[in-house]
Amino acid sequence: MHRIIVDEKKWVGESRFLHALSYCMLLPGPEAHQLAIYIGWLMHRWPGAIVAGGLFVAPGIISIMALSYIYAAFGAVPAVAALFFGLKAAVLAIVLQAVHRVGSRALKSRAMMVLASVAFICIFFLGVPFPLIVLAAGIIGFVGARSGSSAFQVGEHSPGGKAEGTAESLLGEELPEHARPTVARALRVSAIWLSLWLVPVIAIISALGTDHTFSEIGAFFSKMAVVTFGGAYAVLAYMAQQAVETYGWLRPGEMLDGLGMAETTPGPLIMVVQFVGFLAAFRHPGTLPPMLAGTLGGLFATWCTFVPCFLWIGLGAPFIERLRDNKPLNGALAGITAAVVGVILNLAIWFALHTWFHEVRQLRGFGLSFDMPVLSSVDPWALLLSAAAVVAIFRFKAGMIQTLLACSLAGILLYLAGAIR
Repeated sequence: MHRIIVDEKKWVGESRFLHALSYCMLLPGPEAHQLAIYIGWLMHRWPGAIVAGGLFVAPGIISIMALSYIYAAFGAVPAVAALFFGLKAAVLAIVLQAVHRVGSRALKSRAMMVLASVAFICIFFLGVPFPLIVLAAGIIGFVGARSGSSAFQVGEHSPGGKAEGTAESLLGEELPEHARPTVARALRVSAIWLSLWLVPVIAIISALGTDHTFSEIGAFFSKMAVVTFGGAYAVLAYMAQQAVETYGWLRPGEMLDGLGMAETTPGPLIMVVQFVGFLAAFRHPGTLPPMLAGTLGGLFATWCTFVPCFLWIGLGAPFIERLRDNKPLNGALAGITAAVVGVILNLAIWFALHTWFHEVRQLRGFGLSFDMPVLSSVDPWALLLSAAAVVAIFRFKAGMIQTLLACSLAGILLYLAGAIR
């Protein structure tokens, strides 16, 4: 998103993009989807927000639904598993590229680098909850900027002048008329999106009762949209525990299969909610045919997860835009952006451990808690494909789509050759 929106299309400038990203990281739910809505709203008001937000998840909805049909009808298909095997290598390289891109733009001072490093240590080795990391980074950035330090600034206001490629943008630096905050507009927009989100949930619970599977799906994913902070993996940990242990919708291995689907298909990682909703309704269809129940359950889970994103942007984005030149607030958001770099690095390492090794153990002691791979369980083909994807992206500047296609083809060929099963 950063490469296309800021570098190639030049729709918005560097500082505006990072400002919006930092705000979205503070919100519950999928921040990438919220950022797409935010940029669409900035550029073309609410029609732009709806188009950007809708098309951001549409490919994921289609692909996850198709794979859910295959999974429900045929179970684990070896050829599909081989396709995922190759795609995971490319996804790992893309995550590493995200670390490099965001880090090179956001970490413009030693203080920001230290903050990113501390955030990584806290989340990877100490298991500190992401919301606490965000809060602490925001406070540090706020205090630092308020004290007059220039270290906690990003983008065009960073030490050393304007960031390359951000001097001009299609939107410009002025506050658009439609982005000027008013209480009446905020209340009107909030009422619309709140109704779109909750009216279907309330209607289903009223009609079917609280114990029906569709009612449980609506209530659970609506609650998740409000209380889950900390990025996709923090959300997934909570959702997996509830879906497997509390509701009994899935078995533990099936949750991992769903995660594999979401990791290696278009759209945000949190699209796994559709797979969870599909299987929940498929296995408890009531009077409906199982496949129809699964389809409706998956779409309902997706609705309750993504519609609230429009509410959060409509409610807060105009006020955040109005405060874009507020130095203490920008310092807080810059601190959060630095912490996010450390968190993305944590994601890359987590992904590498679970892609390259068949077995990972959690080590605890001396206040530390982190994953350690079992070296004897290394998968040489996964390691080789990941290395090839990294070289393709960083050395030869290969595009994301080409790398994904090449790695997925390599996974299929390895399966046909009998190298993987």
